[in-house]
Amino acid sequence: MKRLILSAVVFSGLMLASAPVLAQDDAAAAPDSGTLVADAGAKEAAPTKTGLIAVILGSGWLGVVLWSALFGCGAAAVYFIVDCSVLIRPQKVMPETLIKRVKDGMSEGDVMKALQACESEPGPLANVLTAGFSHVEEGFDIIQESIGAAAELEAERLMQRLTWISVCSNLSPMLGLLGTVQGMILSFETLATGAPDISALALNISQALWTTATGLAIAIPSITFYYSIRNTANRLVLRMQAMTMELIKDLRNVEVVSD
Repeated sequence: MKRLILSAVVFSGLMLASAPVLAQDDAAAAPDSGTLVADAGAKEAAPTKTGLIAVILGSGWLGVVLWSALFGCGAAAVYFIVDCSVLIRPQKVMPETLIKRVKDGMSEGDVMKALQACESEPGPLANVLTAGFSHVEEGFDIIQESIGAAAELEAERLMQRLTWISVCSNLSPMLGLLGTVQGMILSFETLATGAPDISALALNISQALWTTATGLAIAIPSITFYYSIRNTANRLVLRMQAMTMELIKDLRNVEVVSD
């Protein structure tokens, strides 16, 4: 939860630090045909701020809710990307110390020692091996079936964490599109008044463009990290299954001695 809050603060700070865009309208007064007026020159309109902060504050309560959802989606994407990048690593999935201790126990023919090693270092590989060692008395075929079922369960757990990155990458463009629709509705409402306010019209158009850009800015990195981490997870699952079969191959000849 602390990492999620930190990610939200960092992401919101980056978005709000965008430089505002100043839109200026040059208006020139047309001189009368019969007279010369001293102030008939062009008059420059006061600059209107249409940056991100102005767009957020001028988009109404619905726009503020929409922008909050966009920032929350971005913060969640950052959190899950960092979380999955930390957890889906060879050191976390298949610790070298666990593999060494299990190999030592199997080389000695001591299944209980290998089982205790798995219980002392919980993780995906340890859970798969524990499922196999727990059925050592039922034969090697049952051990293989138990390990296969446990490996599928661990793979599904890893993929479930990755799914949240995919959710953020799919949700953010839809939120951006919703903001675009809202901005266009407000723009047409401004035009429908007969004498449209150019500043309000520009602000509404900025709302439409900013939300689209923000949604895409969240979605593009998120989907990139999603496929990258997913491929890493698939490779780790395959390596874990191969390592498991390598570690339990000696169980064909192990005899369990009861006290």
